[in-house]
Amino acid sequence: MNTTVQDIQQSRCHDVRGIQHHYGNRVFIHSHPYPLSLLARLCSPGTVQPLFTRLLSSLYDYLLVQIVNLELQSTYTESETRMITSNPQAVIRGPRIDPGQPVVTVDIARAGMLPSHRFFQGLHLLLDATSIRQDHVFMNRAVDDNGHVKGVNMSGSKIGGPVSGRTILVPDPMGATGSSMLATWKLFQDQPGGPPARFIAANLIVTPEYLRHLLHRIPDIHIHCIRLDRGLSPPDVLATTPGKEWERERGLNDADYIVPGGGGFGELMNNALE
Repeated sequence: MNTTVQDIQQSRCHDVRGIQHHYGNRVFIHSHPYPLSLLARLCSPGTVQPLFTRLLSSLYDYLLVQIVNLELQSTYTESETRMITSNPQAVIRGPRIDPGQPVVTVDIARAGMLPSHRFFQGLHLLLDATSIRQDHVFMNRAVDDNGHVKGVNMSGSKIGGPVSGRTILVPDPMGATGSSMLATWKLFQDQPGGPPARFIAANLIVTPEYLRHLLHRIPDIHIHCIRLDRGLSPPDVLATTPGKEWERERGLNDADYIVPGGGGFGELMNNALE
């Protein structure tokens, strides 16, 4: 959770779009008690494998539900139940996710590999198999002599087909500077056949700096997250609704790591702690 009692109280003042904030209608902060409880355990110093993977998987399963409900297209349907053999009224009528809409999940190796696969698996319960694809991007932080992030080094990618007209989902746990997400967006914008229809970032934790970086550079991005971390902001800023004092909010330390943050998700996910 964030660092003040008021932030916790504000997290309960939400609608289906998430908690109240001033970052605009392209940001969804799903700070409900259930995912926040899981995320607190995930970030705890004592949480390691295999619990880490179970918690991470549950969080992204939850986040997928929110994104599907708010972002994917639905249609009105009628379908029979097993009771139809004994009662002609055994028909379910109502909205259903349109199974034919094309969606691509993208893993940013390495922290995004498991989240993307959870999205890929979950979408197979809703969409036609031919409508879903998983693409892969390989990159790492590029830093200057002082340790500040200056961008990313992209070492490769595997784009499995056209992206035009498709919804692109990029589940990457930590939204720190926004450099990786921006590089991924540029990669998909430049694909032959035209850009995707939608580009959606799915993070567990984001900073005000991350939101500012992406929203100012990507006109069509939607950002979904569980928690906003702005723990290095002045006390008077922390007492305000998120985004009201956006230019004074701070969630990154001098090395561009998130505070409070979670620490080393990529290492923990892959059990690479030595």
